[in-house]
Amino acid sequence: TGEAEVLYRSEVNESWTFIRAIMKTPPMQFCHEYLRENCTSRNIPADEDEFEKLLYDLWFDLYGRSRGVRSDSCGFEHVFVGEIKDDEVSGLHNWIQIYLEEKKGKLDYRGYIKPRSKGAASTNHDDRVLTLQFHWNGIEKKVGTSFIGVSPEFEIALFTLCFLMGQENNAVELSTGPDVFDLNIRCYSMCRDKIGTAFPEALDHH
Repeated sequence: TGEAEVLYRSEVNESWTFIRAIMKTPPMQFCHEYLRENCTSRNIPADEDEFEKLLYDLWFDLYGRSRGVRSDSCGFEHVFVGEIKDDEVSGLHNWIQIYLEEKKGKLDYRGYIKPRSKGAASTNHDDRVLTLQFHWNGIEKKVGTSFIGVSPEFEIALFTLCFLMGQENNAVELSTGPDVFDLNIRCYSMCRDKIGTAFPEALDHH
C-alpha cells in the first residue's frame, strides 16, 4: 500500500479462476440467489457470468487507499492478504493467510483476546471466531478478529451480502453447534461501490 500496482495478465487470470471456482460452491450460489431476490441497493444480474463481473469489481478492482496514489489496493488484498500502511498492519483478517505467513516465519502469533460471554461458554479448540494479536513482518497488529476454519467462499459470501444489503455495522448470529457468537460484521466502502474492508467483531459468546 502506498505504491501504485500494475496487474499482470497472469494475476488477473488468477483472480478470475478464483471467482469461477467459488461460484460453484453452495455458499456463493446462495449469495447470488439471495441477492437477486432481496437486494435493493443495486441491480443484481441473474446471469452468472455478469454476477462474477460484479464480484470482480467489488473485490479485485484496484483503487487508491493512500493519498495521492490511484491504484495501490483492492478489497481482496486488504481483507485476505494484508497490507502495510504507515508502518501499521492493515487488514489481514483471513485465518489461512495468517497460518501460511506464520509457517513461513513472517508472522509471530502473540495470543488472543477472549470475547465477552453471557454464560459458561469458554474459548476452546472448536471456536470459529477469535480476536488475535500478532506481529507481521516485524510490525504489530494490536487487535484483529478472524473467522477460524471456515472456507474463503463462506467469507466472500457473507461479506458480499453484508456489503450490498447492510450498513457499516451488521448484526449476525453465528451458531457453530456447541457455541453461539453474536457478531458485528463491519463493512466499509472505497470509491463508493467497492469493498474497502470487511471483518467480524466478536460481541458475545454463549
